[in-house]
Amino acid sequence: MATHAGAIDRLFSELAQRHRVNIIGGAFPRGLSDGSVRNLAGIYHRDGRIEHRSKLHVTPSEREIWAVSGGDDANVIATDCGPIGIAICYDAEFPELVRHLTDQGALLLFVPFCTDERQGYLRVRYSCQARCIENQIYAVLAGTVGHLPRVLNMDIQYAQSCILTPCDLMFARDGIAAEAAPDSEVVVFADLDLAALLDARERGTVRNLADRRLDLYKLWQP
Repeated sequence: MATHAGAIDRLFSELAQRHRVNIIGGAFPRGLSDGSVRNLAGIYHRDGRIEHRSKLHVTPSEREIWAVSGGDDANVIATDCGPIGIAICYDAEFPELVRHLTDQGALLLFVPFCTDERQGYLRVRYSCQARCIENQIYAVLAGTVGHLPRVLNMDIQYAQSCILTPCDLMFARDGIAAEAAPDSEVVVFADLDLAALLDARERGTVRNLADRRLDLYKLWQP
């Protein structure tokens, strides 16, 4: 994959410009000029700009098998639809990261992921459902399916891609705007109302962001 990084970037950038859409691509290991290996996702803007975001939290298998190291950029990405957050797979399991992105203005969280069995997938999904509730944001999850029996550490995949919402009256029942069948290669889509998020933060049944007790834990240090 790393040897094809340039071709992949060119392909997705051309598709984004041709179809006038912004594309958040999948993440895969890329070699950097300093000799390190990062798990990077590409963001392809419809105006031709290309940005990359590193996975920040590296799993034990990524470290031990591929010598991947974590990135250091936890900022939102400015798009013509507003600021978005990227949390690659394991990143979504860390609430402080997504809260940091929310505090910077992100209303949409994009989560490209690769998990090999159902337990791993559910760790990502349940974490994203919690991130939607506690931050009052949307989360878009896209995972790999299919098997590559001759590729080390990528031989099996399990996913159920989905679009998640907060759990409140103005959002989808069960907090799921759309989802794929398990382990199926399909396209899922949903219309997401960003104004509804802002309204929920002001007048929702619960107001997680507004009701934080920063007076109790703002000075807390690990």
